[in-house]
Amino acid sequence: MFYQVYPRSFADSDGDGVGDLGGLRDKLGYLELLGVDALWICPVMRSPMADGGYDVSDPRDIDPLFGGIAALDEIIVEAHDRGMRVTMDLVPNHTSDQHPWFRAALAAGPGSPERARYHFRDGRGPDGAVPPNNWPSIFGGPAWTRVIEPDGRPGQWYLHLFAAEQPDLNWENTEVTADFEQTLRFWLDRGVDGFRLDVAHGMAKPPGLPDMERLPTRMLHLDDDDPRFNNPGAHEIHRRIRKVMDEYPHAVSIGEVWVNDNVRFGEYVRPDELHMAFNFRLAQTPFDPDRIRAAVENSLHAVAGVGASPTWTLSNHDIEREVTRYGDGPAGQARARAMIMLELALPGAVFVYNGAELGLSNVDDLPEEALQDPTWERSGHTERGRDGCRVPLPWEGERPPFGFTTGAPWLPMPPQWAAVSVETQLERLDSMLSLYRMAIETRAVRPEFAGGLEWYGSPPGCLAFRREGGLLCVLNATDAPILLPAGDIVLTSAPITARKLPANSTAWLV
Repeated sequence: MFYQVYPRSFADSDGDGVGDLGGLRDKLGYLELLGVDALWICPVMRSPMADGGYDVSDPRDIDPLFGGIAALDEIIVEAHDRGMRVTMDLVPNHTSDQHPWFRAALAAGPGSPERARYHFRDGRGPDGAVPPNNWPSIFGGPAWTRVIEPDGRPGQWYLHLFAAEQPDLNWENTEVTADFEQTLRFWLDRGVDGFRLDVAHGMAKPPGLPDMERLPTRMLHLDDDDPRFNNPGAHEIHRRIRKVMDEYPHAVSIGEVWVNDNVRFGEYVRPDELHMAFNFRLAQTPFDPDRIRAAVENSLHAVAGVGASPTWTLSNHDIEREVTRYGDGPAGQARARAMIMLELALPGAVFVYNGAELGLSNVDDLPEEALQDPTWERSGHTERGRDGCRVPLPWEGERPPFGFTTGAPWLPMPPQWAAVSVETQLERLDSMLSLYRMAIETRAVRPEFAGGLEWYGSPPGCLAFRREGGLLCVLNATDAPILLPAGDIVLTSAPITARKLPANSTAWLV
């Protein structure tokens, strides 16, 4: 069970309103209580923070905003003492425009070895004023920015699939490969247990960078026809990365892979590539039993042929929180409770985004002046971006900032979150947090969760499967109670009476 920490929003130890590694260290006891096996820490490397740390200016140092490299060293030691592994985010697709390499590329001019580390191209048209191709940026606007050359004239363009402050690296350049291998070894030698690789399907670009036939404007999504991503060269990159990882037998590599086709997805987790890859099907599936079953079957089939472990997640720092996706209010809360139990009953690795265990909703009414996601600016204030799922966590007290910080939080926190703070929920056995604790502990100790699964007959609007170890998981997605099958009830997401499972709930039986 991995727990995703978005450090800016988890806990702040120095009162500047931004969460940091000191805050995370202070809360390791809470994560141990929750039952976490491993941490996934979102980027904390040196960065100008144009995209929340995913624009890295030095991949082998920790930004002072988060407490410096000593703070990470302390977390590694204490987490290991508590039986938790530590994985961290790395960003191989691009750097910050403040990275020494990119500054050198701007100064060196066209045709230089410095520019060969990135994707610099001459523009089209008689004066080169048209971008080299028609690719859009994921954050809106073109994926190309024109530079001013050392002689002061407009010159070449550079590629950035994300913000202009995030120039894409050229992974055909041997210096890029060697530098990333150095970064891997640097952190692994310090005791890090592995990495989540950002945009792991995006590093390889198609030959000639051809125009796109259609121009999507959505954020990352499951799409196999986008030439910006999922090019064959990505696999050789991951094979080289895997050779380094294999020097550290304890370590794991987990890729962010937005690929729809099961065969192509499975290629990323072959024995000589990534250990695991995020499968986002459940995170994009509504609360509908047929579609949930299809998502589970797809996810299992995607890895079965290559012998890899399936992965499951319902939300992350880029995706709308599950409570909101399932309808908000009491129904959204009930469905989120049901889905975490279904997810924990599946074979494989589960990733929980910080705050999901509290049942937090998206905060979609943030004032415009508070928005910080680059999508907001690059879309011309038409897309609000991802800030709504990144609001800091409420820990204790009756009013904001709920113990997250002693200062002003970097994003405003809703006053009504007093009812869902960690402090409040730890005192209630019927809370979302208590359900997470009980479900995670049960999954860890019960032998019935072993083996694969087979589907089990269920009434219309319901879903049931049995694990080889003997666990039966039943989901009631209807609007009325159903009678549970025979078996001892282990745990339910809602109180039951006379063996009737309420609407929007899940039960575990053996």
